[in-house]
Amino acid sequence: MLLVFTLADWRCAMKLSTVERVYRAVAITPLPDAPDIVLGIVNVRGVVLPVVDLRRRFRLPEKNLMPDDRLIVAHSSGRLVALVVDAVIGVIECLDTDITLANAIVPGMDYVEGVARLKDGMILIHDLSRFLSLEEKAALEQALGNV
Repeated sequence: MLLVFTLADWRCAMKLSTVERVYRAVAITPLPDAPDIVLGIVNVRGVVLPVVDLRRRFRLPEKNLMPDDRLIVAHSSGRLVALVVDAVIGVIECLDTDITLANAIVPGMDYVEGVARLKDGMILIHDLSRFLSLEEKAALEQALGNV
């Protein structure tokens, strides 16, 4: 099962098992000394979460956070994070035979697990366990330690 979302003109997905919940976008508090892909932090039901900007990760044009944007709260690299996306489309079931492993298509993009081929196009499937580099994880932990 995959949670499908949009980011600019891209359709992307992540394993539903990594997702905790989806929220409407809220104001983000800046986090000094955080990695470049971290916009800041949000408080979700009493839990402070780092907010990861997928647009920066994929080098897409930046845009201001809008009320219609969504925050996907998911497990990444041993911690909960909030991922900013434009919209959540829904949940789909995808056969393993419809997925091509990423290293066969886009070598070096460790955070992309594969590409799902569907009747209406393709979807990049992200591997959240490899989403942050070791350096980004360390910088994030240090920045969060100052909160």
